[in-house]
Amino acid sequence: MPIILPTEEQLEDLQAISDEGPLVMVNLLRFKPKGGEAMYETYSRLMMPILNKIGAQVIYYGGDAKTFIGDDAWDAVLLVQYPSRSAFFRMISDKVHREASQYREQGLLDSRLYITRPQYVAWDLP
Repeated sequence: MPIILPTEEQLEDLQAISDEGPLVMVNLLRFKPKGGEAMYETYSRLMMPILNKIGAQVIYYGGDAKTFIGDDAWDAVLLVQYPSRSAFFRMISDKVHREASQYREQGLLDSRLYITRPQYVAWDLP
């Protein structure tokens, strides 16, 4: 079943997590045939000023995501780092985001959005 938008329960779950520290959102994207990727690019262009305003940044975008382990196939992977949970909520409540979201919804056939927190691990230490 295609998934484009979060449920109310998912929004509540995100609201309940700690607001301290950055979040990295892992977006898995599957575009609609015939123009879906272009629609998503329109959404992305409209979103960049909002991301800049809240201190978020795109840290990776890659297309033609090939599955090595598993059986899912995605057209693109996008990683966006937000300075906090509240910054993410400021973004999704912004008027421009609400208007731009139509292009996201029109462009996507399916998506997943994973919330992660950066962690330091042994290979990060000097």
